[in-house]
Amino acid sequence: MATNTKDILTNCLYFTANSLSRVITRMAEESFRPTGLSPSHVFLLMLAIENPGVGPKEMSDDLQLAPSTVTRFVDTLVSKGLLERKAAGKTVGLYPTPEGMELQPVITEAWQAFHHKYCDVLGETEGDALAVTLDTAARKLESAGYKLTCKCGRD
Repeated sequence: MATNTKDILTNCLYFTANSLSRVITRMAEESFRPTGLSPSHVFLLMLAIENPGVGPKEMSDDLQLAPSTVTRFVDTLVSKGLLERKAAGKTVGLYPTPEGMELQPVITEAWQAFHHKYCDVLGETEGDALAVTLDTAARKLESAGYKLTCKCGRD
């Protein structure tokens, strides 16, 4: 175990993950700016485009976001006319609107630009492997009981 501050920061998953998050968030925001949406909104819309009728619960699981966060993102996309909710009995499906579908080429281009941007720095193999490693770690921690919840305690 590290004992000096610099080693502690370098070897601390909390610190390094947050540092990476800040850098990659700036890169994503820049790359997705042409869509007029935040990266999180883009990924939610992408899932709805690829899986019309997907439910909010599945969306929450796929995006590893608290259900209340997904609800807020869906509300935003609905208010922008890019997504719609359709009830089928007791379930609700999320569907892209024609306007949402029109964004698909811009989203695809932005996603590719973002991927190239970090792969140019990290290398494609290393960048893709890092994404898989981080996803695996997050899912393991979540399955060990560190589930994402909102601070209000409703999720």
